[in-house]
Amino acid sequence: MEVADASDGRLTPSRERQLIEKAQRGCAESAHALVNAHQDRLHAFVWRIVRSRHDAEEICQDTFLRAFTSLSNFDFAYRFSTWLFTIGYRLCLNCLRRRKDYSGDVDFSAFSAADDGDGIAERVANTDEALRLKKYIWESVDSLTPQQRATVLLFYRESLSCQEIGEILEMPAATVKSHLHRARARLKEMLHGNLGEDWSTVRFAAGGGNV
Repeated sequence: MEVADASDGRLTPSRERQLIEKAQRGCAESAHALVNAHQDRLHAFVWRIVRSRHDAEEICQDTFLRAFTSLSNFDFAYRFSTWLFTIGYRLCLNCLRRRKDYSGDVDFSAFSAADDGDGIAERVANTDEALRLKKYIWESVDSLTPQQRATVLLFYRESLSCQEIGEILEMPAATVKSHLHRARARLKEMLHGNLGEDWSTVRFAAGGGNV
């Protein structure tokens, strides 16, 4: 029986659709399987945005509750994960607004618009130095604005295209592409002084669509 992609343990599209259809008919076991398949990735994404374990847990619980409450209206034209991340992201912004950590707009006026097209990525070799650089990169990602963090995380960690990210963040794909390029430029600016010449060798794992 087809259960999940062997490469990363994620559900195949056909298996996921089967579970959703069963969950829509009230199958608790199928609903539980969907939660298990997505909860770790959703929690990691939410936590990176809100930076609070307690808030992240509450947001994830609320995300799944809202998703399953409206499961009968799920559109199979979209990925189930895209739907979850859309709900989760909106709840993240609500949480940040309550904390007054987020103004609602992203101001890129102070950022460099330059981007050499190479992007940010990880070293190919899995060495201690590569892991150190990768760790520092993700620490730098945490200092970006909520929209920038979401764009980078969805593109590199979730391998979503700019179109799919736009659906989650509710913006045109062209805007996502612009945010991604500017986030890269900002990360280069932050990392350059700390990594020195090493910067030219840093590579993130490739993901998402072409930008």
